[in-house]
Amino acid sequence: MVDIATRVWNHKWKIDPIVRSLIDTDFYKLLMCQSIFRNKPDTTVVFSLINRSTKVRLADLIDEGELREQLDHVRSLSLSRGESTWLRGNTFYGKRQMFRPDFMEWFEGLRLPAYHLEKRDGQFELTFEGRWPEVMLWEIPALAVLMELRSRAVLNDMGKFELQVLYARAMTRLWEKIERLRKIDGLKIADFGTRRRHGFLWQDWAVQAMQEGLGSKFIGTSNCRIAMRRDIEAIGTNAHELPMVYSALADTDDQLRQAPYQVLADWQEEHDGNLRIILPDTYGTEGFLKNAPDWLAGWTGIRIDSGDPAQGAEIAIRWWQDRGEDPREKLVIFSDGLDVESIEALHARFKGRVKVSFGWGTMLTNDFRGLVEGDALAPFSLVCKALSANGRPTVKLSDNPAKAMGPAPEIERYKRVFGVGHQITQEVLV
Repeated sequence: MVDIATRVWNHKWKIDPIVRSLIDTDFYKLLMCQSIFRNKPDTTVVFSLINRSTKVRLADLIDEGELREQLDHVRSLSLSRGESTWLRGNTFYGKRQMFRPDFMEWFEGLRLPAYHLEKRDGQFELTFEGRWPEVMLWEIPALAVLMELRSRAVLNDMGKFELQVLYARAMTRLWEKIERLRKIDGLKIADFGTRRRHGFLWQDWAVQAMQEGLGSKFIGTSNCRIAMRRDIEAIGTNAHELPMVYSALADTDDQLRQAPYQVLADWQEEHDGNLRIILPDTYGTEGFLKNAPDWLAGWTGIRIDSGDPAQGAEIAIRWWQDRGEDPREKLVIFSDGLDVESIEALHARFKGRVKVSFGWGTMLTNDFRGLVEGDALAPFSLVCKALSANGRPTVKLSDNPAKAMGPAPEIERYKRVFGVGHQITQEVLV
């Protein structure tokens, strides 16, 4: 077991870089990348860092030179032979050779493209531009670098014993959460915490704690490198990025209305079983399901990622029932801002009505609330999103208007096209 406190106290970034591998990323990014490589390889996109928690002034905390060193290090990375062998030969979701030879040949030769970095009003403006399959792979490492540099900045002046006490308290807190989760009969839970983790070493420790504490109730991690090293399942399907870019490429309102379904039509050409998970909230869950083609009702399940999670699951259950499907045979994955209390409540409410699973993110891999003065390690909401595709702006509406993004006129157009009515704003913590 790694002595995290000593490693943090002694660490030099060249020995202990923040991002250690191109597969130190979420599994869904690789699945989506292969789909994009096949269906939209020449689309040009711009991705950008967005700090929703503006009170956290990252550019005042993090040294720009150190940030550039870490980003440049990420650009130097390529797949190792062992990583390539794992991706080519491992079984994922019951399928061997999940990644096609043409995609793997491309990925094995990949180096991430250039970035553009500026400081403005206490924040970093970090953008990436280029071909979609290349640029999209910056999202997770960029977030991991910023999050861990923020952690390091806060911890920088702590002594060795102070750090040991800090991590002992954090470990105790997480273990107490695991002990509560252990009591939930039939629990299925995965680590979804890569993008906003406290640090790589801490995420790796958290995964090992979940393995030991929860046994078979812990079903895997979204982090490919940790999944490979710890010999556990890599978990993930698809994300909002796909419908956002497909929609931006639409020429008419009718094409726009169909774009989210075209994403899933392309997806089901490659995947079946538990990879056929609908993410319906990009432009409003109710409207998406109301207008969905009949074939989508036969998919395995739905991921709830914004808005009121219980309401989202109830909407899904009614939709399945209306389409003649048995909800008890369907999977609902909850993944938005979860912690122990919400996991307990959602499992109790929906157990037996649907198959329930959880993707536990920030509050698993970055809950240091109240452990340092001024709550300087409290988690915050940092994202890296596609801003445009082939020069056209992207839009996300979400089931929570606080997560909406895009130019105001386009947001209003998308609300009209997708029939999004009144929404209830909820605080975005992570």
